[in-house]
Amino acid sequence: MPQTTFITLRQEWQGAWHEAAFRRRVLTGLIILIALLSTFPVFFQHIERRHGTLLNDPFLRILTPHNISVPLFIVIWAITGYSIYRAAQTPMMFLTYLWSFIFLSLFRMLTITLVPLDPPAGLIPLVDPLSNFFYGDKFVTKDLFFSGHTSSVFLLSLTIPGRTDKKLALIATFIVGFLLLVQHVHYTLDVLGGFLFAWIAYWLASKFVDR
Repeated sequence: MPQTTFITLRQEWQGAWHEAAFRRRVLTGLIILIALLSTFPVFFQHIERRHGTLLNDPFLRILTPHNISVPLFIVIWAITGYSIYRAAQTPMMFLTYLWSFIFLSLFRMLTITLVPLDPPAGLIPLVDPLSNFFYGDKFVTKDLFFSGHTSSVFLLSLTIPGRTDKKLALIATFIVGFLLLVQHVHYTLDVLGGFLFAWIAYWLASKFVDR
């Protein structure tokens, strides 16, 4: 990183950190996020033990399941890594995504609890060692409505600044959503729901951050 860019970046973060409201919301958000992540293994292992409903998904019936974990992993974490890089340059993006992800995680825990589903027929387990780390010892297949991967990547497209970067993240979202369906990891409803709840989480976080 050029020295002038590093100096500008440091000045932006120093200016933001001197604002008491920014500092308070970052620290509070990080504490809540850590608390949420620590509950994930217990929550998802509990979800995996219960019985749910098997949905009739016409779109999945026309898709022959294939194991495409590696392309999925590459797309998800490539756009995530790039967004982390951009968030490091933009304090407000970091704050907005932090709180958007908190709201999104709470929504997801609520909807998964209220909508018990069994995994689609033909499901091929998704190998994502980074995400699966938070799921506990047993592989989880019933964290269905709504799709966490789709919603998280779509959330990046909403929070990342710049038209080109937004388009890139949006394209990545559609790729991730489609590949999840090809692997039969989610129902179509799960993927579509990811768009809706990510937008709601972003809207709430924007209101909170701008307050």
